[in-house]
Amino acid sequence: MANTLNNCPAPAKLNLFLHVTGRRPDGYHLLQTVFQLLDRGDLLHFKVRDDGEIRRATDVPGVPEDADLVVRAARLLQSAAPGARKLGAEIAVEKRLPMGGGLGGGSSDAATTLIALNHLWQTGLSREELMTLGLRLGADVPFFIFGRNAFAEGVGEDLAAVDTPDCWYVVIEPGVSAPTAAIFSAPDLTRSTKPVKISDFSSASNCFGKNDLQVVATRLFPPIAEAIEWLQQFGDARMTGSGACVFCAFAQEHEADEVLKAAQESGQSQWKVWKARAIERHPLSHLLDS
Repeated sequence: MANTLNNCPAPAKLNLFLHVTGRRPDGYHLLQTVFQLLDRGDLLHFKVRDDGEIRRATDVPGVPEDADLVVRAARLLQSAAPGARKLGAEIAVEKRLPMGGGLGGGSSDAATTLIALNHLWQTGLSREELMTLGLRLGADVPFFIFGRNAFAEGVGEDLAAVDTPDCWYVVIEPGVSAPTAAIFSAPDLTRSTKPVKISDFSSASNCFGKNDLQVVATRLFPPIAEAIEWLQQFGDARMTGSGACVFCAFAQEHEADEVLKAAQESGQSQWKVWKARAIERHPLSHLLDS
C-alpha cells in the first residue's frame, strides 16, 4: 500500500448559470445550475499515518483545524470505512482559491481528500458512496466527486453529465468575500425562476440564463458590481456561485491574455485576475474509474 500521494489537484468550478427555482420546507433553496471544472485550483498532499490521527500540516488563517472541511472529510471517511479506523493522515493544502469566492475551493478540497484517502487507505468505497458522504459536508462536494461537468438540480446534489464549451475563462477576485448565508437569506432574492431542462442549456449558443444571486451580491458588495461592469466590456460577465468572483468566457487563449493585460493596466490594485481553461473531467477521476 502506498503511503503518500502528492500534488493532488482540487480544481475550481464555475456556475455557468445559477437559478433559484424554489425553497424546501426545511429552508434549503432549490437550484438549477451547470458546474464547469477549471484547470486551476488548490493542491493537496497526503501522507498516511498508522496511529489513526488526522492532522493538517498547513495553517489556514481563520479556519480552526477541527472546522476545516479537509479534516472533516478525512474523519468522515475514517468513520464510514471500518478498515481505515486504525489509519490516519497528514494533509497539506496549498491554497490558490479564495474563500468566499464562489469557486468551490473548500468543497473541492474536501472532495479531493475523500478521493485520495479512499485510494490510499484502500477503503474501496464507490464513487456513489463517496458522493453520499460528500453531501454531508456540503452541497457542492458531490459534484467534484462526480468528476464531470454537470447540470445540477435540487440543492446541487442531483447531477447529470453535460457537455460544455472548450474555452478559456478570465476570473476576477474583486477583493471581497461574500458569505453564502448572507446572500441566500436576503429578502429580495429571487426564489421563483422557471425551471429549465438540460436540453435548454445544451441547445443555447452561449450565455445561457443568469445568476439569481448576483443582484443581491452586487447590492451588498459593490466591488462585485464594479468587477462585473469592467469585465462586461469584453463579453458576457457574471458572478459565479454566491460570489464574490466574476468571470467571462473567451474562445481563444490570446483573447483571455488581452483581457489580463487590460486588467493589469486598469489600476484596480485590489483585484486578482487570472485565466483558466475549461476541462471535462476531474484530474483524479481515474482513481475512482477502476
